[in-house]
Amino acid sequence: MKVSGIGMQKNGGSMKKELEMNRYIGAVLGLVVGDALGVPAEFKSRAELKANPVTDMIGFGTHNQPAGTWSDDSSMAIATMEWLGEMENAIPDYTLLMDKSFYSWKLEPTDKMPAGARPGLSLREKAAELQRQEMLFGNYISGNYTVLDLVERYVAQKQGVQESTKEGYKTTINILKRDVFGKRKIKDVKISDAKMWIIGLQNSGKGYSYIQSIRGVVKPAFQMAVDDDLLIKNPFNFMLQDVMKNDSQKRISITPEQQERFLEFIKADKIYNKHYDAVYILFHIGLRISEFCGLTLADIDMKERIIHVNHQLLRLSDMRYMVTQTKTGCGVRDLPMTQEVYECFERILKKRKCPKVEPMIDKKAGFLFMDNNGIPKVAGHWQKAFNNMVKKYNCTNTVRLPEITPHVCRHTYCSNMAKSGMNPKTLQYLMGHSDISVTMNTYTHWGLEDAADELKKMEDVEKVRREMEKGQEKPMNQKMFRAI
Repeated sequence: MKVSGIGMQKNGGSMKKELEMNRYIGAVLGLVVGDALGVPAEFKSRAELKANPVTDMIGFGTHNQPAGTWSDDSSMAIATMEWLGEMENAIPDYTLLMDKSFYSWKLEPTDKMPAGARPGLSLREKAAELQRQEMLFGNYISGNYTVLDLVERYVAQKQGVQESTKEGYKTTINILKRDVFGKRKIKDVKISDAKMWIIGLQNSGKGYSYIQSIRGVVKPAFQMAVDDDLLIKNPFNFMLQDVMKNDSQKRISITPEQQERFLEFIKADKIYNKHYDAVYILFHIGLRISEFCGLTLADIDMKERIIHVNHQLLRLSDMRYMVTQTKTGCGVRDLPMTQEVYECFERILKKRKCPKVEPMIDKKAGFLFMDNNGIPKVAGHWQKAFNNMVKKYNCTNTVRLPEITPHVCRHTYCSNMAKSGMNPKTLQYLMGHSDISVTMNTYTHWGLEDAADELKKMEDVEKVRREMEKGQEKPMNQKMFRAI
């Protein structure tokens, strides 16, 4: 550019480029002006336009829009031209354009929406979100992703999980949002860093089970980065017991004698006898407490004496109530009632108050157990009731009871059935377990007394065998003994 006495002049190359740009701009403006002229006349017949030709910008008309409003045709053309301009001298990759294309009725957030169009983000807002996602992806492949970003990316891929699992994801994400560890770049996290973070959680008062759940989300998130070849090794690939002491209390079953004392106390107590039937059922059916809370009138078949279990009732952290499918596919089952359980349900149904309006949750109504406000009871209600009952028992009796929860009732039922000699596969069905190892290893509790009882039985059998052999010339073999 040169300066002269007459004014400013541009060299030939710059002038040519400016003329080309003016032609491009003129073409786009011509498109937009023509589009704006045509919007109010769209769909009109040739006869109508001949009688009332469009000679200026007019408002309203076919789409009831102000004068000068262009259509989505112009918006998409402008967006395409803008993208082509960003390409500069590069050869346009139209496949990339289609992969990143999106649609909106608005170019800017302040643009008015056409009548009847569904509200949504403008093209500018969608483009900004796309840029944000591209930046995150760029950070991901370069290792600049933060721990929080990584966990959010991992969780976004977990579709179709249980609500309780989603709650666990939310808890982990919220912790990382508050913790400085969540802001660390994944490429900088070493095994020692991961261990120190775990120790910090424990020092802040978090228990072993809680931390185990958090690690159960963070560890596979880092494994995803390893599988994507972004990291060489997973910094959370270590035994949790090597870092912190397992202070979690193992769920136990109570003895038949403890169960009997507890039930007798509840039955005789003036305050808590209202819970007797429910507690008895929990000890003698083995339902998960969420399944128990979800029982409705339609689930109790008193004629056939069957309990239909096909859903559970949950209350989420945001206090929303939700009916979901059972914990596992095997949780859907029909449970037969014993005579005592049948009588408990008879009394429960007889005492149940019929509200003016049955509360409905996810198309389920007629819940058996409701609080004083007419809201279906959830696990928290029963946990509190059990805590109060055990506390009162221990205050009035010299021989104390251990902690008893609805889940302890389930463990106790499973152990009692196993010790009674029930077929393991039958017990697995009744418990609703998808894996029999859970039934036999986690829910059945055997101790010294059980082992002694089994040995005593074997001794008694051997005594009978010897007595029977005394009266016969030919010794009895094991096969003959079994037949007898």
